[in-house]
Amino acid sequence: MTLQQLYYIITISETGSLNKASEILYITQPSLTSAIKELEKEIGITIFHRSGRGVTLTNDGEEFILYARQIYQQYENLLEKYGKDGNFKKKFCVSTQHYSFAVKAFVEMVKKSDILKYEFAIRETKTYDVISDVATLKSEIGLLYLSEFNKKIITKLLNTNNLEFHKLIVCKAYVYLWKGHPLAKNKSISFSQLKNYPCLSFEQGGNSSFYFAEEILSTNEYPQSIKVCDRATVLNLMVGLNGYTICSGIICEELNGTDYAAIPFEDDETNINNEMEIGYIIKKNNLLSDMGKLYIEEIKDYLNKYIS
Repeated sequence: MTLQQLYYIITISETGSLNKASEILYITQPSLTSAIKELEKEIGITIFHRSGRGVTLTNDGEEFILYARQIYQQYENLLEKYGKDGNFKKKFCVSTQHYSFAVKAFVEMVKKSDILKYEFAIRETKTYDVISDVATLKSEIGLLYLSEFNKKIITKLLNTNNLEFHKLIVCKAYVYLWKGHPLAKNKSISFSQLKNYPCLSFEQGGNSSFYFAEEILSTNEYPQSIKVCDRATVLNLMVGLNGYTICSGIICEELNGTDYAAIPFEDDETNINNEMEIGYIIKKNNLLSDMGKLYIEEIKDYLNKYIS
């Protein structure tokens, strides 16, 4: 077994295609197929199912790829610290719930880095996928929130996947809408005032449990509700339908624009404005890479400016 073979396996699993992987790796498909078969024969398992639609990991392959990523990440860390300059590109990936400040910090990190030496990636995705990405080392860092409602379930899932949570900031819920909305000039907005407008929330796929919702008041009964998959669609529906979403109130106008407002949510006996504890997750006992440290520094700098 070689590091090159591990890199082949990781690349195939990420692309889901031998053809695409061979293009990325600059190797012929027959040579790539031969290398994988040789590795499978050596370790005595089948790593991939092969079909006309591409390749997928077998159950044994799912377990193998977890260890392969751990080993290869350590190899990349060694190269980062001790390797000579060359064509090797280090990887850095972040997975996050839909936070504009997370993207802003990513932008600032990349600006301060040599982009020619890195393959950068940021994934705004579902809550469960944020956890899964960090657990399987697809991403070094994940960003999500805990609350009184979801903390027990999410913490249990983190522990099961050998992950730890680091708090960044604590905030309360805000109503996020466009400045042309009938309620946009209010100093605060109550739940009863929102009943005539559609609530926009991020779709969580098959793991659509209330505990994975990105919106802190996910258990409320919303008369009108629309699920979306990305922030751009949320912003469009705010304008087109006078929709709104519940968020942390930490909005990056540089990225989202100045046509939107975050207004404090006014709670009542039934609809309590609980705190959101936003933080990042990493593998337990794993040291952050230099790029990981820089990214967290950029997030903290942005949040400190927001607080002040």
